[in-house]
Amino acid sequence: MSDKAEQNPYTVRPSSDEPASALRDVELELAKRWPENKLEPSLDRIEALMDILGQPQRAFPSIHITGTNGKTSTARMIEQLLNTFELRTGRYTSPHVESVTERITLDGSPISAERFVETYRDIEPYVQMVDAQQSVPMSFFEVLTGMAYAAFADAPVDVAVVEVGMGGSWDATNVIDAAVSVITPISLDHTDKLGETPGEIAVEKSGIIKAGSLAVVAQQPLDAAQSILKRAVEVDATVAREGMEFGVIRREVAIGGQLMTLRGLGGEEYEDIFVPLHGAHQAHNAALALAAVEAFFGVGGARGGKLDADKVRQAFSGVSSPGRLEVVRRSPTVLLDAAHNPHGAEASVAAIGESFGFTRLVGVISTSGDKDVAGLLEIFEPILAEVVITQNSTHRAMPVDDLAAIAVEVFGEDRVQVEPRLDDAIAAAVTLAEEEGDLGGAGVLVTGSVITVGEARLLLGRK
Repeated sequence: MSDKAEQNPYTVRPSSDEPASALRDVELELAKRWPENKLEPSLDRIEALMDILGQPQRAFPSIHITGTNGKTSTARMIEQLLNTFELRTGRYTSPHVESVTERITLDGSPISAERFVETYRDIEPYVQMVDAQQSVPMSFFEVLTGMAYAAFADAPVDVAVVEVGMGGSWDATNVIDAAVSVITPISLDHTDKLGETPGEIAVEKSGIIKAGSLAVVAQQPLDAAQSILKRAVEVDATVAREGMEFGVIRREVAIGGQLMTLRGLGGEEYEDIFVPLHGAHQAHNAALALAAVEAFFGVGGARGGKLDADKVRQAFSGVSSPGRLEVVRRSPTVLLDAAHNPHGAEASVAAIGESFGFTRLVGVISTSGDKDVAGLLEIFEPILAEVVITQNSTHRAMPVDDLAAIAVEVFGEDRVQVEPRLDDAIAAAVTLAEEEGDLGGAGVLVTGSVITVGEARLLLGRK
């Protein structure tokens, strides 16, 4: 982590450089482990760690979330609802936008650098024991998952909201026994690891559905829905489907977000729900989150009833999702969006067309090398006048020349500019956008990966 991370508004700032230095040391140690995109599909290592630690993941009830897109936004909405109903929450999500501490939150705020380091040092000897016992040492993500569960048990939390890292069945998070599971829309991503069709991917993702639990499921492609229902039948779980047992009744664009009416699990309507996020996909995320919390509290469905509507409105009005169509500057407008696959790009394009009146939009794009980059660029092509191709600072970033070659094929050479440094790319895009005489209609979209958006957020001094 660089010194820039101290600017992160979502992290408790240390009073001196000592905690920040200790955090950097821990990050360097974690970075020596297998990265998140390198996997050995097994729960053996995380189960061994949980055994040694005394099963901390069983100290609290959980809501478990999988899917392709929308997981983090849905998790943040669920967390906000639970906090508003005065429950102490832990939330575990990935990847982080700016600081690794964002991945483990208590009551909606990332744990401090001091607590992150303390948690790591507490479990470090036991991680080393597992490493010595297993043929493959624990990965970066597995260690972080162990840290999250230990931190939640130590807090203690009333409920944990847990987002999978990848997949479901063999994801390290899947040692919890969640009474409520949530499956956001499934599309093609990580096809080399999860499967080549939505149905195949859904087989893996539906592995988080536990015996006798309730699964809250977004609208899905037919083959994905079939895989999910098959899993539910196998483990005798109940399924609540968006568009049938719950859903979005109405929505309209409002200043700074959208106003909607949602139907809960019992058929009851929640009216005048304002969510300060853009796009139909966020409305569907809100419906999922509401249904999940209703299920957690045991309302709706055969039991009937509904949650306190005023508290639901209060919760949704305070939701945020950094890096998801987030406006960080005006004149020209600069948007940050973490879309990193074609399905996510489609949702972003629709939301931009609905909520922003751009007459000229310039893209700043850096992607990871393991994504469907051509598919992503093809979705964005109709709305971007020009693109500035760049490269974020991580080893997973696609080399700028390789990305530029794909961009030229999609956009044409005259619409592509290359700036290897992200700060130069943003400056170049702003200059291109300002060529539009009316700055009110000009904009810049920074997109392609969560990492790119996080680095741009720091560069632009987002508070």
